[in-house]
Order: sequence, then C-alpha cells, then structure tokens
Amino acid sequence: MKALLGKKLGMTTYFNQEGEAIPVTVVQAGPCIIVQKKVLPKDGYEAIQIGFEEVKPQKLNKPLSGHFRKANVSPCRFLREVRGKFEGLEVGSEIRVDIFSPGEKVDIIGISKGKGFAGVIKRWGFSGGPASHGSMSHRRPASAGPQQPQRIIKGKKMPGHMGAERVTMQNLEIIEVDPERNLLIVKGAVPGPRSGLLLIRQAIKSLPKIKVER
Repeated sequence: MKALLGKKLGMTTYFNQEGEAIPVTVVQAGPCIIVQKKVLPKDGYEAIQIGFEEVKPQKLNKPLSGHFRKANVSPCRFLREVRGKFEGLEVGSEIRVDIFSPGEKVDIIGISKGKGFAGVIKRWGFSGGPASHGSMSHRRPASAGPQQPQRIIKGKKMPGHMGAERVTMQNLEIIEVDPERNLLIVKGAVPGPRSGLLLIRQAIKSLPKIKVER
C-alpha cells in the first residue's frame, strides 16, 4: 500500500510524445512523515498516521504537541490515518513522491468545492417547470411527498447545502513524477479548490486480491 498527502496546485494541459493534449492536475505531494504506526496485536488493525506541512510548535495545543514529541518528529499542520499494510516503514520515516511512478493508478480523496444553498435544478439536475404562460413554478420542486404516510420520505431530493463533501476520484493515471519539486501530474480532475488538501493512495482496484481460506 502506498499513500501520501498533498495540495492541489491547479489544472493545465500536458502534451505527450504523440502530441496529444491531455488535461491534467498538478499536485504538490509530500514530503510526509510517519507520526504513528498502528499494529494488529495492539490496536486491532494495521495503519499509519502521516503528517504533512511543518508548522510552528506554538500553533499546536498541548495534546498535539505531546503527540509529536512522543514520536520525536517535527510538528505538522495536517494529520491523516491510512489503513493498510506498510512494510519497511517506521515512525519518523519520510515518504516522498518518488514512491509513485508514471503509469500507476491512484485514488485521490479531497473535499469538494462548497456551492452554498442550492435549489433542485442546480443540486440534482431537475428539468424544471414551464417557462411561460403564468406558470409560477419555473424552478420549484413541486410536490414534496405522498398522501400516505403524510410525511416527507427520508432521502428525498430537495433544496439544500451543496458541495463541501468528501469525494474520492478512483483510478486516476499518473502522467509524470517530479521528485526534485515534489510534484505529481495526474490525468483528469481531482476534487477541491486550489491549495486544498488531498490524500493520494494506491488505487484499491490495483491491489492484489487476498484469498480467504475457510
């Protein structure tokens, strides 16, 4: 399993050797440091906690300061836990962007852009009502529920807060890796605004399947 934290820098166009124009996202990935390691006998599962982007110690509260002091690592602004088997990595180890290579598939997780309060047409793609002849219901959601059981059914598509949700883009192809500048160029779009935090991990579908013996 491979995982790394990074920041979205923006989108651009990448021209390959055949001259094809490919839309790509440039991500500043790492370097990250392992702050904690979870093991099966003690914690009941296997995972690592990785930190990204150094921060001044006075910016942290006492519990976090003690957490970093115990691990004997520099304080970090972001902490995320990733489950999986990470062989050969211990607390204090540094993870850099060169763990990935061009052609690999990754899953990228981020928080999507917030759109505020949105109606059903923008939020769910409803077609809307008649646009003329005194309709008075051009963009309204119309009937809200059935006659029975005389309440709104849970999960009904209605106006509300849109965006600002955790989104996972799966099986994105890595186009290029720049270890000197800690840059990762990924084909396609990734969730979130510029400078938004991203979790880049090895694509789940690319991991070997484990056979369960019964």
